[in-house]
Amino acid sequence: MPIQWSGLGPELLLQLDRGLGQPIRSQLETTLRDAIRSGRLQGGERLPSSRELARELGCSRGLVQECYRQLLAEGYLTSRVGSATRVADGARPAPPAAPPEPAPAPRLIADFRAGVPDLASFPRGDWAWATREACHSLATPDLGYGDPRGSALLRQVVAGYLRRVRAAAAGEDRIVVCTGYAQGLNLVLRVLARQGVRRVGLEDPGHGELTASDTGQAARAAGLEVVSVPVDELGLDVTALGQSGAQAVVVTPAHQAPTGVVLAPERRHALVEWAARNDGYVIEDDYDSEFRYDREPVGVLQGLAPDRVFAIGTVSKSLAPAVRLGWVLAPPQLASAVAGEKRASDRGSSGLDQYTVAVLIESGRYDRHLRHMRTVYARRRQVLMDALARHAPGVRLTGLAAGFHAVAHLPSSADEQAVVAAAHRRLVGLYGMAVERAAAAGAPPQLVLGFGNVGERAVESGIAAVADLLR
Repeated sequence: MPIQWSGLGPELLLQLDRGLGQPIRSQLETTLRDAIRSGRLQGGERLPSSRELARELGCSRGLVQECYRQLLAEGYLTSRVGSATRVADGARPAPPAAPPEPAPAPRLIADFRAGVPDLASFPRGDWAWATREACHSLATPDLGYGDPRGSALLRQVVAGYLRRVRAAAAGEDRIVVCTGYAQGLNLVLRVLARQGVRRVGLEDPGHGELTASDTGQAARAAGLEVVSVPVDELGLDVTALGQSGAQAVVVTPAHQAPTGVVLAPERRHALVEWAARNDGYVIEDDYDSEFRYDREPVGVLQGLAPDRVFAIGTVSKSLAPAVRLGWVLAPPQLASAVAGEKRASDRGSSGLDQYTVAVLIESGRYDRHLRHMRTVYARRRQVLMDALARHAPGVRLTGLAAGFHAVAHLPSSADEQAVVAAAHRRLVGLYGMAVERAAAAGAPPQLVLGFGNVGERAVESGIAAVADLLR
């Protein structure tokens, strides 16, 4: 479909060489003809008026009109009285036939992929309102590059939110706004490498093959070695962490990804003691802590050791990944180093989006959205539990205290990979735990069932479709 330019006329880049010795009209005809043949000008696209093009090229209008008439006669252009001159449809030679595209994959009945929030529930109305409010209140200087740490308003709002909701020891001077979790993690890893850290521990399960995982690659890019640290029913094994030689560790203490276990109180204190004793650091991924069901909310680990813990949060799960906005709450002595890495990386995240999120939180609409989503996810969680109890009563579910994924424990004789493959043939997306493990050999067969982006009917239909595979 051709681009429909608005205004007096579209600009058109044409290069003419007056020292070439070739008449200007001939050059203009050749240049336009080649632009059409090559596809740079598409069929139906409007050309500048003869007056505008003559002014841009510094030649007479009559010369441009003669050029247009010649190309009209050759069939490259079309023109009607009272209408603009346009490129003729079919003027460009037909390109060679492209190989047929593969048929699109059939739509899944249900896709239980973990880590994806309900995208359809993104608060479009509230976002549009907050964007308008931000644009109205934004001062002109705030449209510049600004502080690489992020807007002062958003850092104030986020610090208050983290103190109020997550029991964090937060101050705006220790917050650096980043473009999602991945960038926040990269910034922290580079800072730790500069501090002399050489080895970082990663939860297992949680990252799959260490060198291939996103976190593993980020650590290696920062010059760090990665080691796996086992997770059991109490969370990260701190004793194993101490034996690993790691000087930093990445953890998900509020709702371990993917097992769903909560780091036990004794393990939380042991982890803080490990950091203090070994001059180590903890990188806390607080990814879905807003959504809790069967127990009281768990505060961030950062609140216990603000000088040893980097807490990284985002709005990817609470709003949508497309917002691409998060923050690093850094230890006071390293906040400026994180800000320096941010400056070197991109000079700062989108200022307009930062103000929009700040307005959304300040207005109370963010909290309202979270309350609504807790209700939505709680219903889907219950539907998942009921569907499994009805269709595959032998399957045990764990990790349901928070977030929007759970772990289904299959019978010990089940072939996890075969179950996943058979489910996909039935148009149900199931995902095994093995890909999350550093070494899957000998591990019990389990599925990670995400229900964040699956409607209640789809949850029921999907489980019913694969029930015999789970039993």
